[in-house]
Amino acid sequence: MYEYTEFDRLFIRRRAAQFRDQLERNLAGKLPDDEFRPLRLQNGWYVQRHAPMLRVAVPYGELSSRQLRALAQIARTYDRGYGHFTTRQNLQFNWIPLRQSADVMDVLAAVNMHGIQTSGNCIRNITSDALAGIAPDEVVDPRPYCELLRQWSTLHPEFAFLPRKFKIAVTGAIEDRAAIAWHDIGLHLLKNDAGEIGFKVLVGGGMGRTPVIGITIREFLPWQQILVFIEAIVRVYNRFGRRDNAYKARIKILVKAEGRKFIDAVNAEFADILEHDAAGSAHLLPQAEFDRVAKSFQLPAGVHALPEAPDAPFDAPQAYRRWLERNVRAHKLSGYRAVTLSLKRAGQAPGDASAERMIAAATIAERFSHAELRVTHDQNLLLPWVRASELPAL
Repeated sequence: MYEYTEFDRLFIRRRAAQFRDQLERNLAGKLPDDEFRPLRLQNGWYVQRHAPMLRVAVPYGELSSRQLRALAQIARTYDRGYGHFTTRQNLQFNWIPLRQSADVMDVLAAVNMHGIQTSGNCIRNITSDALAGIAPDEVVDPRPYCELLRQWSTLHPEFAFLPRKFKIAVTGAIEDRAAIAWHDIGLHLLKNDAGEIGFKVLVGGGMGRTPVIGITIREFLPWQQILVFIEAIVRVYNRFGRRDNAYKARIKILVKAEGRKFIDAVNAEFADILEHDAAGSAHLLPQAEFDRVAKSFQLPAGVHALPEAPDAPFDAPQAYRRWLERNVRAHKLSGYRAVTLSLKRAGQAPGDASAERMIAAATIAERFSHAELRVTHDQNLLLPWVRASELPAL
């Protein structure tokens, strides 16, 4: 998992303190609701019909057991005892009183979590394959690139008030488990014939009331240029996207309406940014910065290839065999498996998890998966580092 630097930690703590000041001024009548609204939205706080809703970012789905315990604490102390894992690898709370929202921000900041840009018309949480870094069919691990995208897009001053929300998904595997074609921008990491790493870039996908499959705008873009190319896409969208109609404001509508004109505008903007980079202002990714971030995504201490072992003894009960079939996935590292902890129960909303269940999952992750979990697109939790020999115990 990405290791927060002191800069990262200070950034989150200062953001929480800033929000507390904004909240206190709003509650005291010194900051009007219409001025407070965009500020709380940029921190993940909605005000719905019955109560506020907080969306907590889980970047590209990676979650530590310590963070999950903090989420359980919030559910138990401030909410109604549960949280909701979403299809976009976030977690939502639905019943936290707004007057306590700053206290919740402090709890999140203490474990390197926040709700920054989980709402509002900005670049949202970067999502990825829940099996990133462990999938047998993976060509390139997308997590370092996701983290670089997260850092670049967080509080980007030019893209804080887009025509509409903006979602980016990244995959590095042969099978697209991140559904990149259904996002505003979809990025598929691959290698060309020379072994160089780059991105296939899709744009203009989306679900909702007008489902659209994204179109390929670049077959292979060198990874060093990906921030510049995304900047060109979002800049064109920011300039020409519909702001007069919320139902027609997504980039998928602009791409569908303009077609080739949109692609040409993006390529022209991209070329212009690179051409006028004499002062080094273009956000080209240096190898050193990639290497710094990538260090956080090595194998956990003590994890190494092991001899393969059968998942089930010949006399295993049928229920155990069903669990293996439905909940256990192959792993790129021999002797290991990825295991799903299901949050789906009859009569229960998919993705809902009580504080007790979160704590239980954290305990299981500490025992079997080096204290790491993933939030999946089908609203479950996944253990990425389970030894095959420990499947019966799990």
